[in-house]
Amino acid sequence: MILNGVEIRDTFAEAFPMVGTRLIVTADTPEWALIAGRTTTGFATSVIGCGCEAGIERTLTPEETPDRRPGVSLLIFAMDFKQLKKVVPLRLGQCVLTCPTTACYAGIETGKRVPLAKTIRYFADGHQISKKIGDKRFWRLPVMEGEFVCDEDTGSVEGVGGGNFLILARSRGQALRAAEAAVAAMGKVEGIILPFPGGVVRSGSKVGSKYKGLFASTNDAYCPTLRGTVPSHLPAEVGSVLEIVIDGVSFAAVAEATKVGISAVCALGSEGGVVAIDAGNYGGTLGPFHFKLREIMQNGAGETA
Repeated sequence: MILNGVEIRDTFAEAFPMVGTRLIVTADTPEWALIAGRTTTGFATSVIGCGCEAGIERTLTPEETPDRRPGVSLLIFAMDFKQLKKVVPLRLGQCVLTCPTTACYAGIETGKRVPLAKTIRYFADGHQISKKIGDKRFWRLPVMEGEFVCDEDTGSVEGVGGGNFLILARSRGQALRAAEAAVAAMGKVEGIILPFPGGVVRSGSKVGSKYKGLFASTNDAYCPTLRGTVPSHLPAEVGSVLEIVIDGVSFAAVAEATKVGISAVCALGSEGGVVAIDAGNYGGTLGPFHFKLREIMQNGAGETA
């Protein structure tokens, strides 16, 4: 398959199950909502070293939030529900409670419940006050600036982690421009995050290492500087490779983001220095979700193994 001079390789991205939740964080201004969102989702690129994967799903207008203030929607994913219940209250207490003017609300109503103020209300040292509206319970925690309002808990979903595609380009600058175009387009897809810095990964990994105890190591088959030293998957004209990793609340959301991102890259085409689109997989041994690139670009379909 060739799209605008770009080869879509006959392969699939291999993804795995994750458990996720959504938080709605609001503040008096869009700037403070973004500060809270960026801080809360910091150091959350990979479960391998960070314990969770998180990112800002999108910004929210006052008309879209419970308290009619500007906000952000955050997605946080972990490998299992036990870990999710641990990391969410920690990030809430350290990064949202502490941030001026913020409040936090549940972004998912279904599924197993993830504690929010149910856990951090004890910071108020007995001065916390609860209020039940309908079936929902909120907590008010007095703080020096005023008070912090927060849902007692939020729901969760069985999500998908590790969706990906690789951009093979002639130069580093061309690869980066293509990746930036993909990230900008994918940011409009609801239900996904791109957890790595700016949505882009330069240090793509393979499973395992020559060093004992290391779970992942550099994806040497896609490192241009190792061509000729190790078996390479790169054509001679490829000088740089960048990866986009996608986590989502569903298989369909990740598939849609994949299609949107690859379409944006292919719009730049071979004239923009893009040679091919590839994907990371381990022969189907890593996870049950297989995003077949050619099928996705033809009709948006994919496969669950």
